[in-house]
Amino acid sequence: MSLQDKKILIGITGGIAAYKISFLIRDFVKQGAEVQVIMTPSARTFVSELTLATLSKNPVYSDFYGENGTWNNHVELGMWADAMIIAPCTANTLSKMVHGQCDHLLLATYLSARCPVFIAPAMDLDMYAHPSTRQNLEMAEDFGHIVIPAEEGELASGLVGPGRMAEPETILYAVKNYFLPQHKSLQGKTVLITAGPTYEAIDPVRFIGNHSSGKMGFELAKEAAARGAKVILVSGPTALVPENREIDLHRVTSAAEMLDEVFKHYHHADIAIASAAVADYAPKEIAPEKIKKNDDHLTIELVKNPDILKTMGAQKKQQFLVGFALETQNEEANALAKLEKKNLDMIVLNSLRDEGAGFKNDTNRITIFTKQEQIGFDLKSKKEVAADILDAVEMRLLK
Repeated sequence: MSLQDKKILIGITGGIAAYKISFLIRDFVKQGAEVQVIMTPSARTFVSELTLATLSKNPVYSDFYGENGTWNNHVELGMWADAMIIAPCTANTLSKMVHGQCDHLLLATYLSARCPVFIAPAMDLDMYAHPSTRQNLEMAEDFGHIVIPAEEGELASGLVGPGRMAEPETILYAVKNYFLPQHKSLQGKTVLITAGPTYEAIDPVRFIGNHSSGKMGFELAKEAAARGAKVILVSGPTALVPENREIDLHRVTSAAEMLDEVFKHYHHADIAIASAAVADYAPKEIAPEKIKKNDDHLTIELVKNPDILKTMGAQKKQQFLVGFALETQNEEANALAKLEKKNLDMIVLNSLRDEGAGFKNDTNRITIFTKQEQIGFDLKSKKEVAADILDAVEMRLLK
């Protein structure tokens, strides 16, 4: 596929790898794309604006105002683009992006962009490996941005290791691949997904909850939408936001609220995937005011929450129903018992005893059970796990 008539906005930051962007611009233009370039003030010390303007056949922007006092409208630039690429992306610019700072034209345009954003980090190996950089890259991915990982090689410092910006052809491939038409295997299907924890109030400031981040459910929603499904996502408290605006997101807090919201949509669903970590119990009474710390002991009477998944199983008609089991012991036996007891078509088991699996992690290791079979998988990213789960669902729906 060519990129004919695609509008590509390239943001260049102040790193030595900026010289490679000349080759990237040339490749995009050869593909038929229209290219505009924005530079940070420090990027101008690494590469010539004249070179970039000549190759892109468009003016290069670096300040809010041109020499004649005209305003370089960052809002229009952000709305113009079909894709925005920040390459090289320094640790400094990355940090500013994910924390909403806006002190130059490139950042203002980034904050105004409505298109997919590709990030090609470039920095020395210790900077690339630093926990703050890893966290910022994870945050960027949580925003829905596409990170093109740095490669290993000789760096400007003379050290050798990861941190080198991906080659221009790698960046070009990532963008082309994004625009490839995808096979819409779930076109015409409605997929209902639950995600995240539930919080059960004790008083106005305290609650009973768990450590679920919602990442697994949001990845499932993203993957189902990419396959053409109409996706309804019911999420407990989480900071995550779906990158696909067509995902129908409903936010809830408690198990009771999740139950109500699920059954507004369940009877119209073709596939239901219950990945939420619903609290099993809730306080019998919620204190109207903050409970004061007056005594050495506090007793809170708990009552059982409604079993959302069991209720879904009991009312199942055309739905293909998938549950999750997070276990710490007797994992397989507990998962199979849940599969049977709750009338599920499939259950996804993960164990907290597996390193890298479970809550908060970006990875998971799962085993899928049906009444007829079990399939084990290695540790993978939750994005890959979501694809594995939906592949398994589709395979059984087509039987």
